[in-house]
Amino acid sequence: MIISYYWPPAGGPGVQRWLKFAKYLPENGYDVTVVVPENPDYPVLDTSLMEEVPKSIHLIKVKIKEPSRMAGKLSRKRTKNLQRGILKKDAGILERAMVWMRGNLFVPDARVGWKHRVLKDIEPYLTNNPTATVITTGPPHSVHLIGLELKSLVPSVKWLADFRDPWTTIGYHKDLKLGKRAQKRHVDLEKEVLNTADLLIVTSPHTGKEFKSKTSRPIQLITNGFDILPNMQMRQPEGKFVLSHIGTLLSDRNPQLLWESLQELCKESTDFAADFQLQLAGNISDEILESLTYFKLDTYVDNKGYVSHEESVALMFKAQALLLIEINSEETKAILPGKIFEYFASRRPIIAIGPKEADIELLITDTHSGEFFNYQQKTALKKHIIHLYDLYKKGTNDGNSNDLIDRYKRSYLTKILAKTIDYVWE
Repeated sequence: MIISYYWPPAGGPGVQRWLKFAKYLPENGYDVTVVVPENPDYPVLDTSLMEEVPKSIHLIKVKIKEPSRMAGKLSRKRTKNLQRGILKKDAGILERAMVWMRGNLFVPDARVGWKHRVLKDIEPYLTNNPTATVITTGPPHSVHLIGLELKSLVPSVKWLADFRDPWTTIGYHKDLKLGKRAQKRHVDLEKEVLNTADLLIVTSPHTGKEFKSKTSRPIQLITNGFDILPNMQMRQPEGKFVLSHIGTLLSDRNPQLLWESLQELCKESTDFAADFQLQLAGNISDEILESLTYFKLDTYVDNKGYVSHEESVALMFKAQALLLIEINSEETKAILPGKIFEYFASRRPIIAIGPKEADIELLITDTHSGEFFNYQQKTALKKHIIHLYDLYKKGTNDGNSNDLIDRYKRSYLTKILAKTIDYVWE
């Protein structure tokens, strides 16, 4: 049994992790039941993912009361932005109040009230399957509280808690204006979950190290991955010199060194200025757009807004290079964005920017899929963009043809998950 808040028609990479595990687990001998909200208020929708829900699984849909619907009556746009993680630095009183209420009245998050309904609705399943394997996945980390209570009610089940992101060390916690009581509650709940689950699954090495310092429970690293057919066209795409970023760009994910480099290159080379295009596909914060205007890059921007998963993959395949941008902070070293794995499958060169010693650097290095730069490496970043542009002008900005990306196929990762489930029952 997989318990997940995010499920199609929700959009974004967080949905695909357990959608794909649910697809491949039956091939590994498992009967799969997935528990999802019946009437969720998702910030982003991608109805194309509905077609990918496996017909072999059983779905239990449980009603949920979403505080975001009530908040949306005051300001739908502000509520959606908060749900997407887009927090304006110059937020007004209403938005600051909404952030404070989210952080202090709903611990660990606004979906915490779903727990009791889920426990009630899955009781028949547990009666018939008292030795089931139950997997909870967060964020929202309140889903793990379902597993926590379930483990006390039905000790015979094995409970695996899957952390797609860290909990108390996640970067946005500092933006939630947590009071001392709320902060302590987060720490206490995290400790209880980490010490009660039969096994913890993490998506990055940094999170694994963090949890290892907090608990003696077994920890298994299973990254995200890709389930698309890898790009078989190695030759560079036709068209402009397109640098493409796929996904959300938050206010804090605003790489001044990249914008400065691109501005300088457009000034220094009329050829570069004529060929260059910055493509953005996803939810973009106003601060990012304002920065692009400030650096006089707005005329080069092709802002497509949120696109479907299918469209995003097509854009990856056609880009001259793919931008991967992470917030420059200690907390984000552990973040492995879900899109990086489909970036791998696109076989297009990756330009990654993030904090020093970030886990994304290890993946890019191991797969020979691009170059990583920290926020102090503007000169090296600019030089690398020039290098890619020179290849582009020669028609040789080709893709990466090695098979090192195969370890990130969803089917392969599901085999690791199946072995992990077997391990907790030994």
